[in-house]
Amino acid sequence: MHALLPYLVMLGFLAAVLGFFTWLARRIRRRGTAGGAMSGALASYEEAFRATSHASHYESRPE
Repeated sequence: MHALLPYLVMLGFLAAVLGFFTWLARRIRRRGTAGGAMSGALASYEEAFRATSHASHYESRPE
């Protein structure tokens, strides 16, 4: 039994963290507070990763 104790503790911790994130996601969806945060995160992602491809396309474009 002593050999399984670290694995059971780790499994319990993982279950608690997943349960917390599930509760948090449900609360955010119910309150409707995810809209601004998600749009801001996606906008910064698009600007960070799509800007480079746009800039290289703009530089290699024939005039």
